[in-house]
Amino acid sequence: MYERMLAGDLYVALDPQIEAAGLESMQLQDRYNSTGAEQAELRRSLLEELLGSIGEGTTIRPPFRCDYGSSISIGSWCFANFGLVALDVAAITIGDHVQIGPNVQLLTPTHPIDPDLRRAGWEAAEPITIGDNVWLGGGAIVLPGVEIGADTVVGAGAVVSRDLPAGVVAVGNPARVVRDVR
Repeated sequence: MYERMLAGDLYVALDPQIEAAGLESMQLQDRYNSTGAEQAELRRSLLEELLGSIGEGTTIRPPFRCDYGSSISIGSWCFANFGLVALDVAAITIGDHVQIGPNVQLLTPTHPIDPDLRRAGWEAAEPITIGDNVWLGGGAIVLPGVEIGADTVVGAGAVVSRDLPAGVVAVGNPARVVRDVR
């Protein structure tokens, strides 16, 4: 099931290997989220252990929550404010110089429409890609399979359900482009 999950196929999350990976991730997150601001080196070390990759100068303020962490790649000089939730059943790729407001959610999991499949515990996921120099306003939600182009601004509380091109401002639910950034 773990291999199916990583491949983006339908899988059942109640697999022992998947549960073990999730438990290990939660333990690292608990350690990270209990650190104080004066423990910058420990925080960095925990993020390096938890995440697939993290660039130079990147800061994530606790609390931070994810499914596994290993499917998250964050570029250099990014900042994520309090309360980031990044459900990384599929890959989450974040470029350089990305600003993430408080309580942003990056959600890769999907669930079948068919009630019998849902009841049986089947799920899947689609990756999220966030380009360089993007700003996600507080409370924004990015849904499975979305790609956000470089230099784009997503307004606070927006729900991004479709790809956004580079260099635009998008707001609302669902997020819609309202203007270019320049």
